[in-house]
Amino acid sequence: MKNIFFIALISLFALTGCNRPFPAKTIENLKAGIIGETTASAKYAAFAEKAKEEGYANISTLFEAASKAESIHAANHLKVLEGLDIKMEEFTPAFEVKSTEENLQAAIDGESYEVTDMYPQFLADAKTEKVDKAEKSFSWAFDTEKKHLAFYAKALEAYQSAAENTLPVAYAVCPVCGNTYDATMVDDKCAFCQTSKEKFIMF
Repeated sequence: MKNIFFIALISLFALTGCNRPFPAKTIENLKAGIIGETTASAKYAAFAEKAKEEGYANISTLFEAASKAESIHAANHLKVLEGLDIKMEEFTPAFEVKSTEENLQAAIDGESYEVTDMYPQFLADAKTEKVDKAEKSFSWAFDTEKKHLAFYAKALEAYQSAAENTLPVAYAVCPVCGNTYDATMVDDKCAFCQTSKEKFIMF
């Protein structure tokens, strides 16, 4: 009788004591991240076309590279979400395309929000809920967005001082984490995920 009671107790512990809490906040954040990154990717692609139309080739290339990086972030977040057996709802990205100067400012505003508010909170939630893969995906995006913010700030300054020709003419994007480089300053391996530079996507 004691053995039966002991086995039942162990079974109950296995069912209740070992399971991690449902990571509700991280799931919510992954979905928000997918929407945000997918929208940013589509928006930057449209901004690239607008910059090209207005004759700003270097700024157009920056937007193209950033668009690819954002799509990589979205794909990484989606992979983590699906690994938690959660399906992403369908959505349609919504954004406005204005002048290149206004588009650069919009990009700066968006990246600033992600760097100062969104990703720090996402990372804190993922750490609290112990979702390591989400923490890694959010970290890659967070570190890349800081670089994008610097690129966009420099581009806006160059635009406003009529010095667009001082901006990088090409960029490299890591296909694994989205890390974005000035093509003249590429590491042998990605600083974020250690992917070899030979695999980088060139713009």
